[in-house]
Amino acid sequence: MHLVKLGGSVITDKSKKRTIRENILKRLVDEIARSEKKVVLIHGAGSFGHILAKEGGLANGFQGEWQLEYFSKVQRDVRELNLHVLDALLDAGLRPVSLPPSMLTIYSNGVMEEMSKELFELYLEIGMTPVSFGDVVLDKERVFAICSGDHIMSALSSMKGLESAIFVTDVDGVYDRPPGDEGAKLLSEIFPDSDIASKMLNRDVTGGIKEKIRRGFMIAEKGAKVMIVNGLVPGRLEKALKGEEVPGTELRWKKDD
Repeated sequence: MHLVKLGGSVITDKSKKRTIRENILKRLVDEIARSEKKVVLIHGAGSFGHILAKEGGLANGFQGEWQLEYFSKVQRDVRELNLHVLDALLDAGLRPVSLPPSMLTIYSNGVMEEMSKELFELYLEIGMTPVSFGDVVLDKERVFAICSGDHIMSALSSMKGLESAIFVTDVDGVYDRPPGDEGAKLLSEIFPDSDIASKMLNRDVTGGIKEKIRRGFMIAEKGAKVMIVNGLVPGRLEKALKGEEVPGTELRWKKDD
């Protein structure tokens, strides 16, 4: 089976509240269906969550009752996006089931305590496509916290039979310098000891590309192939799921002997 994370920057316009890129979402879901692979699908919140979460300071925990309205609105909005994703999956002939993080996990001081993988495995076994997403959840110390799709990816990395984890983003992968710079080179693979921190460009509510790399290495350590690929280019997700060569960055735990 395979873990796929559809980044919020790919399936939504992150500069505009609650704005979905319907054509891109449909194409990516169609690629998943055509691959004929068992997939657990995770999606980011994008403009359905990040903008209000940032306005409400939700990533920093409880500061006052004024934030509770933001908590409610973000939960409502990310579920709206999740419904769009479920509809796209149904249209592609798949059988999705939604597993909201706020019902499955509790955080403590910003750290996920546990997320049971059993439900995901059981749904896969009966032929369904489990779907989860970035959300705002309860936190024992901070009252609430942001559960990112990247957190969920690493939490599910010990699922039975995991072959690959694919992070679908709006760039080709990780570069040796900012991709807009002249001479920037796409790195086909990186390792935990790579000097990557200084090469990351953006940080959003859930940590941006740095968090994807950190979580990706957690998954790679357990033996799965981990890739960052560009979801804006047709066909790349499907090829990655089929194990075919595709432009992108592989996160590898160690070099071959």
